[in-house]
Amino acid sequence: MRRMWMGVGAGALWLSACTHESSFRRDPNDEDALTTNIPVVKAPASTRCAAHGKSSVRASCDEALYLGTEYTRRLAVGDEVCLEGGYGEQVGPACKARAAIIDTDTNMVKLEVRSAKPDSRWFNAEMRHAWYEEGALVDLYLAERGY
Repeated sequence: MRRMWMGVGAGALWLSACTHESSFRRDPNDEDALTTNIPVVKAPASTRCAAHGKSSVRASCDEALYLGTEYTRRLAVGDEVCLEGGYGEQVGPACKARAAIIDTDTNMVKLEVRSAKPDSRWFNAEMRHAWYEEGALVDLYLAERGY
């Protein structure tokens, strides 16, 4: 009789472990119409070139701003970009973090970080999605050129 109750108790314990619902964790790349986990990286309020005022650097900064804007506007779904170590250039061996354009919207692109080297600030963000406003990527272009 004792063995039977121990068997029933063990069976009940086993069944309760199987039917226990684990804590709900949302998929970080899931995009829902009502709630979304995907961050949106906003453009800065003013461009980096505006901070230079009327200095001699302003002309070259404005030219870089134009080139960065043109590069960013021409991005399309499927394009690969370098997020660190050469945004605006061909993705090559100097690139520390590579991403792919997976969606576009008005004034925005959705990036997925595909690979990152261990010394990159994007290393822990592989396979993550984020929406970037055009101005945020142009700001990245200017920052990589020292403006």
